[in-house]
Amino acid sequence: MATSLLLPIYPQSPRRSLARSYRWYPVRTGSKPVSLTVTKAQTSGGDGEESVVIVGAGIGGLATAVSLHRLGVRSVVLEQAESLRTGGTSLTLFKNGWRVLDAISVGPQLRTQFLEIEGMVVKNGDGKELRSFTFKDEDQSQEVRAVERRVLLETLANQLPPQTIRFSSKLKTIQSNANGDTQLELEDGSKLLAKIVIGSDGIRSKVATWMGFSEPRYVGHCAFRGLGFYPEGQPFQNKVNYIYGRGIRAGYVPVSPTKVYWFICFNSPSLGPKITDPAILKREAKELVSTWPKDLQDLIDLTPDETISRTPLVDRWLWPGVAPTASKGRVVLVGDAWHPMTPNLGQGACCALEDSVVLANKLAGAIKGGSESVEEAMESYGSERWSRAFPLTVRANLVGALLQWDNPLVCSVRDNVVIPKLVRLGPMLEHTNFECEPLFGSSET
Repeated sequence: MATSLLLPIYPQSPRRSLARSYRWYPVRTGSKPVSLTVTKAQTSGGDGEESVVIVGAGIGGLATAVSLHRLGVRSVVLEQAESLRTGGTSLTLFKNGWRVLDAISVGPQLRTQFLEIEGMVVKNGDGKELRSFTFKDEDQSQEVRAVERRVLLETLANQLPPQTIRFSSKLKTIQSNANGDTQLELEDGSKLLAKIVIGSDGIRSKVATWMGFSEPRYVGHCAFRGLGFYPEGQPFQNKVNYIYGRGIRAGYVPVSPTKVYWFICFNSPSLGPKITDPAILKREAKELVSTWPKDLQDLIDLTPDETISRTPLVDRWLWPGVAPTASKGRVVLVGDAWHPMTPNLGQGACCALEDSVVLANKLAGAIKGGSESVEEAMESYGSERWSRAFPLTVRANLVGALLQWDNPLVCSVRDNVVIPKLVRLGPMLEHTNFECEPLFGSSET
């Protein structure tokens, strides 16, 4: 018999009796292990309470769950992995991302762990400085920090009540019922019935595929990434360092007193074979920048194996009238599941965080008896966020295409005219001017 999952709003209504069973899943965090429970409920007919299932425990999914929790709406998060996927490196958050983290009350905790970045320096492959910028000179309100993905996920997870994250829960199929509820079948054969489904399952989203979205498009560039570790303390100033070559660019930014994030982006006509051997990844990364400053070579050497990766860069352009809308019935998308974008503006995570608070505010209002229905709230979210996400996706793509030029003449003009004399940082950061709405009616229940 199918198991339905009931996710009540706080406080729980006494109109329905629930037979509950609990499963416990340990989550290892940076400080101490926490236990997260999953509540399975068998309902007995009658009107159900509003319920929310979030597919994917990435940044967007967890931030949405935290935002809803702050607003008094309980959710469950389905994660296909056995634990939080805390591998990988770091992500750069600008002031729009920090405004969201402050709105959901985790900003102060995260700031204490990561360095504030003062500006950026642009060099060519020979190590010659082309231009330097200071963020505060351009925008006094700007805030830039590189944040370890692991720490961000663990911090968000620790804000959630114990009946929230269900691991080893890989989505298999989705089916919409006649009454608008959604049945989710998992790979283990269990079935969940949800009033509201939020797809936050990344660039290969099964929820997005069910809604009719195309696969993300490879943009012709791949990236090596890593997180260098200096046990005696890293030697760099608190600045983003960019190095531009012909068809290749690199960058590195201090994350903490001992860690430095780096990347190398290079042109590649095809995805190439999938490589996971850290020794091969390091060797190939170093070969790409073998004639570049030694600091970058040393940084790659000091990168722990588990943090290095090679990934293709992809995006999806949400053409009006062509791409499906962000919601279908009572199913809606956030983050990379909806609008994957290249990392050239540093806005992928920031945009997912923005999605989370906007959607949570609109859904909570509808769930608690506002003037909009849930479907209308989702449509309003989609319209508002499309006007933000689509231009950012296009702009990020175009910036990446320009920076990956390999024509010698064009690169010479870039290095000797465009960057030193024409580029202004202020207009380049206008997209970070997102005004984050407070979480209306926030509740700490």
